[in-house]
Order: sequence, then structure tokens, then C-alpha cells
Amino acid sequence: MGARGPRSAASLTVVPAVPTPTAERETAPAPEHLTAATRAWWEHVVSEYDLEQHHLRLLQAAAESWDRLQQARAALATHGLTFNDSKGDPKTRPEVAIERDSRIAFARLIRELDLDTEAPAGSGRPPALRSNRR
Repeated sequence: MGARGPRSAASLTVVPAVPTPTAERETAPAPEHLTAATRAWWEHVVSEYDLEQHHLRLLQAAAESWDRLQQARAALATHGLTFNDSKGDPKTRPEVAIERDSRIAFARLIRELDLDTEAPAGSGRPPALRSNRR
């Protein structure tokens, strides 16, 4: 538990993170199980943003969610939204829930990654994610 009371100016000073020059940064390869379009998106994101290891895991989960969403959409396009059960009653296909859940997961992961952040003008470096700022 931290100390109570007023804090000194020195304890409130924010130390900026030192950017890694683009040439020195290693880009993480896209996982092989992703679709070609999603791998291209992955490579774009890792080239545009300065990501830490935990961000790469979130990015992978987002990419997998996107691919699962697309698989469910394709199945729904082929089979429709409903099927008739053994009694002839219409039931919602399981792919509807898969699509919905994958869309929600993707949106939340993208929000968590904060990919809407822009780089400071003229900085020549990828934008830092909000969670990387100190």
C-alpha cells in the first residue's frame, strides 16, 4: 500500500518511454493458421505500431476472432440463419452465436489494443499504445 498524503513533484514525474527506431524493431511473424488476408492485416499492424509481447498475444486473439467470425459468416451464407429440428420447429443455427461472440471479442480486443492512436506528427516512429505510456 502506498504512502498517504501529498506527493512530491519528483514522484509525479512521468518518464517517457524511449522509442525503438523502426530499423531496429523486429516484426513478429503472423501465425501460420491465420487466413492470408488476416496475416496481411497482422503484418500491417505490427509494422505500424510498437507492440510489446502481451500486445502480440492480444493481436493474435483478435486475428483469430476475426477469422472465426468470417468462417461463421460463410457457413451462414451457405446454410441460412435457421434449421428445422427433429420436430420441424425452426431453430437458430449455432453459427449465429459464433459470429456474434467472435464480433464482440474482436471489437473488445481492438479496443484493448488501442489501435486508433496516432503517432505524434513528425516523430518518424510508430504510435505508442496507451498501455505503453507511463
